Amino acid sequence: MTRSIRNFLATHNLLAVSAQLRETAINSEQELDTLMLADLNSVLNYRALKVPNREELTGKEEADRLHDLGGTVGGSLTFSRAQPQHFAFLLAYALGQVETAALGSGFRHVIRPRSGEVDVCRSNPSFTAAMRFGRQVLKRRFASCFIDQVRAEFPKDGWAKISATVKGTGKVSDNTRVEEITTPFNASGLTLAAHGVAGESAGERLSNVQAVQVLNPGTQAWEEVSYSAVSAAVPGVIAISPPGSTATATTFRVYYLPPESGWMVPPPRVEEPPLKVSRVQINLGGRWDGNAILGGHQLAAELRRLSWTYDNHLTPERTPGAGVDYANRAYRAGREQKLEFDRDFRDFLLAQHLKDNDALTIHLLAQGPEFEPGLNYQVELIFPRVGVLAAPVKVAQRRLAEEVEFAVLEDDDYGSVIVKVQNKVSNYAA
Repeated sequence: MTRSIRNFLATHNLLAVSAQLRETAINSEQELDTLMLADLNSVLNYRALKVPNREELTGKEEADRLHDLGGTVGGSLTFSRAQPQHFAFLLAYALGQVETAALGSGFRHVIRPRSGEVDVCRSNPSFTAAMRFGRQVLKRRFASCFIDQVRAEFPKDGWAKISATVKGTGKVSDNTRVEEITTPFNASGLTLAAHGVAGESAGERLSNVQAVQVLNPGTQAWEEVSYSAVSAAVPGVIAISPPGSTATATTFRVYYLPPESGWMVPPPRVEEPPLKVSRVQINLGGRWDGNAILGGHQLAAELRRLSWTYDNHLTPERTPGAGVDYANRAYRAGREQKLEFDRDFRDFLLAQHLKDNDALTIHLLAQGPEFEPGLNYQVELIFPRVGVLAAPVKVAQRRLAEEVEFAVLEDDDYGSVIVKVQNKVSNYAA
């Protein structure tokens, strides 16, 4: 055979993160501690910064060289059946300040926007992530990932949803190897220099050799080589069909996955129940006293959807003095939040608040089942001070509705937003 066929179904992808422990410094990988049950379309990618030399005096009409500026990391993480741990992980790294206290057999995590910087290189804490692509094409680790934007939604007839935009410095590593071996053109086997090939069975090892190529000494072109078996020995031996009839020494390239260790071994998954929108309670217009919501009124059947967007406007940057091919700092340019209601237009109360330019409080409680008697898995969002920006009326399913947009404001005593998560995980971004 020339190439083995491996499983590249996206359902076999895995995502692991350092949810509990933040990186001690930028571009210093942290241990992966949690396997995340993200949506199928959640992918982190390395984005190479390649620059063709179109603006240089090449003597040609078109570019003839590609300059390599390194790369960045970007992507999104989406949880369409969001669990308390998903809120805690994403918001701990997005907001940046976490205080955790024991709560029965579990823990309560209080998350707030960080004031100031984590250190001289970072405004927010960073985490390490890793992905397995298929089963498997490769595994890749991404150092210093930052949560730039988070969007939480509570739509009718479904589950709580949360998604995030991830930006990374561009420092990546993977579990692939490309090895060059000098041996006769008519060789029937290739011995690797020092490594074996990953896989417990002969079929797995064969799948983990992804290509063998040879430099044809006559044409100086790289050609594919058929291979049929891979030994379990270290170093590994690959059985090939001799590509030529002469004993002329030439170069073979072997593309393969070596045995896994360290970060390549996935951590365990935390099991939690997803949050149902039908169990969400929302209070509007009261006052937050630091511990509980006082006054206000409960929104019930009139609310169709609620969404909250939090944006750090954070960008990893390369600066002089980095000494590496990736970003060496990441700062916020100023946080911004938006809160939206889609509600039945049953009264003119919010329109009046818009007219009067009132300051309101919004409190949301999303509860799941108990993890012990009297203590629930839950997420609590508190916005101590908001103002109505707009409240246009529309028609939805033959009924009147209004799309209310709130400005999230920073309160003198309690800040702009407080997130409280209850579950059985001991810490986040610690």
